Amino acid sequence: MDHLKHNNTGLANIDFARLIDTAGIGVIVHQWDTTVVYANPTALTMLNLSYEQLIGSVAVDPQWHLIDEHHKQLHVSEFPVNKVKSSESSLYGEVVGVLDFKHDDTKWFKVNAVIEKSSESGMAFIVVTLYALENIGSLFSFEQIVQSAGDIIIVTEADDIEEPSGPKIVYVNNAFERLTGYSAKEVIGDTPRLLQGKFTDKAARDRIKTSLEKKQAVRETLLNYTKSGQPYFIDMNIIPLKNRNGEVTHFAAIERDVTEQTFYAEQLEKRNRDLKQLKENLQDVVRQRTVDLIAANRKLQRLAYYDVLTDVPNRRYFLEMSNSFLSLTRRNGQSLAVAMIDVDDFKSINDQFGHAAGDASLHLLACCMKDFFRAEDIIGRLGGEEFGLTMLFDNPAKVVSTLQRFQQKLAERFEQERPSADSVTLQPFTVSIGVCVIDAEQTGELDTLLKCADNALYQVKHQGKNAVILYDGTQ
Repeated sequence: MDHLKHNNTGLANIDFARLIDTAGIGVIVHQWDTTVVYANPTALTMLNLSYEQLIGSVAVDPQWHLIDEHHKQLHVSEFPVNKVKSSESSLYGEVVGVLDFKHDDTKWFKVNAVIEKSSESGMAFIVVTLYALENIGSLFSFEQIVQSAGDIIIVTEADDIEEPSGPKIVYVNNAFERLTGYSAKEVIGDTPRLLQGKFTDKAARDRIKTSLEKKQAVRETLLNYTKSGQPYFIDMNIIPLKNRNGEVTHFAAIERDVTEQTFYAEQLEKRNRDLKQLKENLQDVVRQRTVDLIAANRKLQRLAYYDVLTDVPNRRYFLEMSNSFLSLTRRNGQSLAVAMIDVDDFKSINDQFGHAAGDASLHLLACCMKDFFRAEDIIGRLGGEEFGLTMLFDNPAKVVSTLQRFQQKLAERFEQERPSADSVTLQPFTVSIGVCVIDAEQTGELDTLLKCADNALYQVKHQGKNAVILYDGTQ
């Protein structure tokens, strides 16, 4: 970036972060412990998250569900930010899919993750950049992102915009040099008007000037000329750049070469006229085929993690998410509760009223669990009539009372959905619950906690069912 040195004073007031906020790539900055401390608006949009949801989160949070290009779910240690941290070396071009069950979709990105160290504080950061598959780059800092962008970027002063000398150029990126044939040394201090000619649309130029006088953003398609006189069209988006005092000191023009689209528009329209009907029919077929394939892929992804009958996480997904909660228990200073919930006399329901009645009971139980427990609580069907529940609590004394309230809510739910007298599909039932609780100072494997909860469940069954028992280490 030698040309930056020619006008370092002019660049001092440019807010490169503003350019990142308008860029079409996602930028996320992690502290060395993987805590997110910065994300640009594009990254928030890509991940369907709000600023509050993303900032402060860490790589082990259970909201992250990443898969590789073969649709295999990644372990937390395989997340790009954790791979960079463990290897202490940068990572480029990693293909990652982000599962987003709330929107029933998977988004695919190419990911770069690099280590940046502050010379002043000595702190290390991991900068992650996300690119939709059609927007791939190899960038990892504000200035490098701007310099390596595929679009042309020109920065000018905002004070003097009058012809013939203003506004003065203080920065151009590599894409500008490649398209125009001018080097940065040749144009810095000159005006972008040197690219215009007699066929450049005067009305568009006037609209641009009016917007610059008002310190407002403007977008136009403009005819320019290279150093050799070759004409080209650009789609130009000019945005004002403000200093720390909120004053507009510069303008940044982000430009894209649209010569081919503009120059051949009329010819393409004529060529496509005779093929229009055939093209539309073919597009409809391809579109429907694509929709069908996407729907089938989503269904396969959901089948891999969700129980078909009850539409709650299956055993595999429940165990994966519960293991993630174990790592959060000590860090957050909370207690972890693992519960086993079993339908009482389920075999009798199946034998006496048929499997349809049993399925209806399981479906009602799953619906009630999803409605009653918090969104961050983990529920899942472990098999047969047995369900699992994992919760984080600030006060472990509330665990048993919460589960007892759930039993009462289940009874009320049945009364609301009680079938008519001539229907025998949904039959009354109760549930027994065994629960194991550990606090932030205790350690334990998930298998051990599940066995303790199962022992408590066995005691409930032995003592008459339809109750909640907390494992006390004696069962």
